[in-house]
Amino acid sequence: METTTGLKAQIQEKYGAAARRAATGAKDVTCCSGTSCCGADEITENLYSENERGVLPDAAVVASLGCGNPTALIELKAGETVLDLGSGGGIDVLLSARRVGPAGKVFGLDMTDDMLALARENQRKVGVENVEFLKGEIERIPLPDCSVDVIISNCVINLSSDKDRVLAEAFRVLKPGGRFAVSDVVVRGEVPDDIRRDAEAWIGCIAGALEEDEYRAKLTQAGFSDIGLQRWRVYDIADGRFASAFVRATKPTPQPCCGTDCCKP
Repeated sequence: METTTGLKAQIQEKYGAAARRAATGAKDVTCCSGTSCCGADEITENLYSENERGVLPDAAVVASLGCGNPTALIELKAGETVLDLGSGGGIDVLLSARRVGPAGKVFGLDMTDDMLALARENQRKVGVENVEFLKGEIERIPLPDCSVDVIISNCVINLSSDKDRVLAEAFRVLKPGGRFAVSDVVVRGEVPDDIRRDAEAWIGCIAGALEEDEYRAKLTQAGFSDIGLQRWRVYDIADGRFASAFVRATKPTPQPCCGTDCCKP
């Protein structure tokens, strides 16, 4: 397996190239394109409604590399603050911004300069002001403790080699009672060693997938409650062991405060 630094460099290279293709209107940017792990559209096709696609720039839709539609997982309320982990070309950020309204705020976090540039251009085209795209890594979220109401993500957490750190950071920045609602790839049973060792399969959203019970356990370890995981699209990969899933959880509300840190339960 590649080192963490080497893997991140490969991810940045691949997704940077995807952003540049999307900016030119090219459509060969699916999550697994160029890999042997799946068909070109098996993961990314038919995730957004025609109405959702119709209010976005073409480049935002073309650059969508997800495995679900996290904006459909959860009710967003006017005035809420939302964080999208691995925001890519900005499709989920821009859709969320419409739902939280001018009084709300949506942050998109991405580590790839080309994706950030594409997302900011898509924001300019749509003309929304309640959006901010941040450069950074999902293992080190550049936001204060207890600063967001909702965390979403779309087929990104599986790419991290330190998922415990990602989930701990998500827990940290959520307000008490905050919601975690992501789309991700999961697996049932063991993943063949040859796939786990294949960095290209990691970049293609497959080899980094957590086993379902392991995902639940890691969320519990991070402090989350009300954990739910729903498989909704099973892939024709490794005998159907891989699937897209909706993953939901909540940061508990603390007991009446008698200590110095009211933010933590």
